[in-house]
Amino acid sequence: MRGTPYPTLGELLRRAHATVAARPGALRLRVVGTSRAGRPLWLLSAGHGPRHILTVAGAHANEPVGGVTALSLAERFAREPALLQESGCAWHFLLCLDPDGASLAGRWLTGRSGEGRPGEGRPGEGRAAEASPTLRGYYRRFYRPAFAAQPEFPPVASDPRPAMPESEALVRLIDELRPVVQFSLHGVEVGGSFLQLTRAVPGAAAAYRRIAADLGIPLEHRPFDGMGWLAESPGVLVLPDSSPTVERDPSGFTSQATWLYAMRHGTVSAVVEAPFWSVAGVSDPRPVAEPRREVAEASEILLGRAKQLEAVVGELGPRSPQTPEEIAHFTAARELMDIGPGVVDTWNSAELATTVGNSVSLGVAARRIPLRAAAMMRQALGGAPALDTLVEVWARELASTFDARWVPVADQTELQTRTMLALARALV
Repeated sequence: MRGTPYPTLGELLRRAHATVAARPGALRLRVVGTSRAGRPLWLLSAGHGPRHILTVAGAHANEPVGGVTALSLAERFAREPALLQESGCAWHFLLCLDPDGASLAGRWLTGRSGEGRPGEGRPGEGRAAEASPTLRGYYRRFYRPAFAAQPEFPPVASDPRPAMPESEALVRLIDELRPVVQFSLHGVEVGGSFLQLTRAVPGAAAAYRRIAADLGIPLEHRPFDGMGWLAESPGVLVLPDSSPTVERDPSGFTSQATWLYAMRHGTVSAVVEAPFWSVAGVSDPRPVAEPRREVAEASEILLGRAKQLEAVVGELGPRSPQTPEEIAHFTAARELMDIGPGVVDTWNSAELATTVGNSVSLGVAARRIPLRAAAMMRQALGGAPALDTLVEVWARELASTFDARWVPVADQTELQTRTMLALARALV
């Protein structure tokens, strides 16, 4: 078995075409746009109802689980058409919103580095035995675009930068379908699962908690990814009525998220996050005695490691990325190396680390940001040994500090599938 159980983007698309060919009439494929590099954006559809449901996968290049979930659910609809017919909806799956990014991030999928290591995997566990990737292997080939190059977040109208063609294709699709519900499938490298809703859905929080509990996947007790959102219950965030319809990331880039754009059609958007490596501690609801100290310690780790990475890069001497791939890695890495002070200011301005679970989440984030930066800088500068060592040490430390455990892909996709079906039943 190869080093990772996720298919590459090419494998995913070949499987989609083969499935459609094997079940003519049950599923259909069409191209709804092209990427910056000219790659097609494929939409896989099932059912013919008058109302529509849209699932968007692959919005973030380093998160391959959404494509697997989307294709698996579409195949299930082909086998069990009654499951979809009872809703009176057609269900559409955008298999990968960022194929250009996925082509770079997917290099870790072909790395064949699947040896299990203590604290980094559980070989043979789950619904089917699979190779347990390591965090070291994951980060050695890590890629996630800079904020302004993530197509789920087109710039606001006042920004002089044009929207990416992938963003424009998704907006056109939303306007065409006017979906009842739009799902955006994401993955968390290390941590727990959480759900973001643009409107409260009766029964959704309870159903989501049951699904996660059935699968043994911890919920983030209070995710700080949506710090301005209301925590309806552990692991479930709801957009406040007064919330602005724009997003501002730590780099200062302001965008209108495509899952907020859809609100103009009365669409409920749901962002479903599944962890690749789970950390049980993120679900701990016990209060923390000194939240400010927890934030200060996380801030010190983040800023200290950014400074350490800066020193290592400086010691390498003047080097410049040469190829488009190296430039993409360098741009994203440089951005992450510079956002530390802004992230810390945000942490200090919010009520964070009030529970043990949230403190653990902060600790993970404080290590993840510089690790991502080091991983991409390593590839941008030709795999310098000093950067290679930094990635190795930091990846092992992240896994061991939080006892990160590989979540079988079957469980990751089951979490997202059952959540989508539960929300669809509640809304349709």
